Amino acid sequence: MRDDPVGFDPTHAGKMVQPFQRLHGADFPGTGIGLAIVQRIVRRHRGRIWAQSSPGRGATFYFTLAA
Repeated sequence: MRDDPVGFDPTHAGKMVQPFQRLHGADFPGTGIGLAIVQRIVRRHRGRIWAQSSPGRGATFYFTLAA
């Protein structure tokens, strides 16, 4: 999944998967629960989720699932 050119500082990546934590506050719509849910699903399938990003350049989210 890829987002628009907002991006985020990679040092804050861990905060993004905590429920109701938002890096951009009320500037963008959302509740801050989406990535937390995705992380739980991926982990239950013995997978991994990570992102690559830089502020102002967008972000790309990746995940793997166990075979």
